[in-house]
Amino acid sequence: MGILTTSKLMGALDLSKEDSRVRSRYGESTEVFQCDSAPPMVENLCLARRLVEAGARFVSLNFSRWDWHGPDDMNFPKCREAKCREECPRLDQGVAALVSDLHERGLDQDVSIVVWGEFGRTPKINGNNSRDHWPQANTAVLAGGGMRTGHVVGSTHRYGEVPQIRPVRFQEIFATLYHCADIDAQNTRVFDQSGVPQYLVDQGMLPLREVT
Repeated sequence: MGILTTSKLMGALDLSKEDSRVRSRYGESTEVFQCDSAPPMVENLCLARRLVEAGARFVSLNFSRWDWHGPDDMNFPKCREAKCREECPRLDQGVAALVSDLHERGLDQDVSIVVWGEFGRTPKINGNNSRDHWPQANTAVLAGGGMRTGHVVGSTHRYGEVPQIRPVRFQEIFATLYHCADIDAQNTRVFDQSGVPQYLVDQGMLPLREVT
């Protein structure tokens, strides 16, 4: 409520106040919607940094729509469409700019970044020249937050189907992010609408020892 009831929020959301040289590092956004998801607004990554500086403790955003696996939305042809083929490089540029920006401002120890999707994609091509939903394996990129980064944690077997070496669970990522925010997820409880206490993560889910 503090940030919502002050002028800091409006100021943070006004990108015209950002140095044009910094904005250009993030890349150029497009406001074209794709079906049921957000447009690839890469400048929102810059807004996220500005919101953190304005006092927001947690910021989430989504980027475009890569749910390409149906007969009318095939993955490989879709990737080659003019409006889509710049999306992967655009996200790469935006995330790299955010990480660099936080480091240069001395915020890299205080701000954690996680980039992921809700599931992976099938390692085998389907009949529509695409990949389907695949919850058995996924990937995530972690940065900042004082974490020890620059390496890979866990891997799948040779076919990319299931985790094999050091499987990592979603709840371990959550525990890691809570740890970076100086929140004891194992001993902190919140009460649901029925008054039942709930822990932030499942018992036994600890921060990733490889990065903390």
